[in-house]
Amino acid sequence: MGGDPDILTDFIVPEGTNINGSFFTFTGMRVLITQETPPPTFHVLKASRAEFPALDGQSVSYAVLEFPTGSVNPPHVHPRASELLFVVQGSLQVGFVDTNNKLFTQSLQTGDLFIFPKGLVHFQFNSDSKNYAFAISAFGSASAGLVSLPNTLFNTTIDDNVLALSFKTDVATIQTLKKAFSP
Repeated sequence: MGGDPDILTDFIVPEGTNINGSFFTFTGMRVLITQETPPPTFHVLKASRAEFPALDGQSVSYAVLEFPTGSVNPPHVHPRASELLFVVQGSLQVGFVDTNNKLFTQSLQTGDLFIFPKGLVHFQFNSDSKNYAFAISAFGSASAGLVSLPNTLFNTTIDDNVLALSFKTDVATIQTLKKAFSP
């Protein structure tokens, strides 16, 4: 079972940290306010335990997702948390697949929320050819985790034969896919 442990104190302070109000403040999102143009590719700005240590033990984290036209947040999983997505600007096509392989999709507009259940494969896509989309995700964990399926499958050392058999294709096709994901 993955998830945040229950803590026995109000908050967790890393050893040697002198805390005051700034320990509980994250300024990493300020860049969004001063940004003059959207990024050219899909971009995520996170506030999780790694970036904001005060979240440790609080069972909450945050991400801001920026979607230029035609961009996608590829199929992925958060093994330790559900995700609540709020569309702030634009529109998104979203979906997840349950454990019976049933796909649930929805077209979201500005102001809509969508829940992605914990541990299920899901995605978001800005299919609008003219408008940028901007969304905020809240997670029920300080460290939701991320397993990006394309990157996990095609940018690791999983044997090409295993992938070819799994995807019912040939090794040459797998090697072509791997080239697209290599650094």
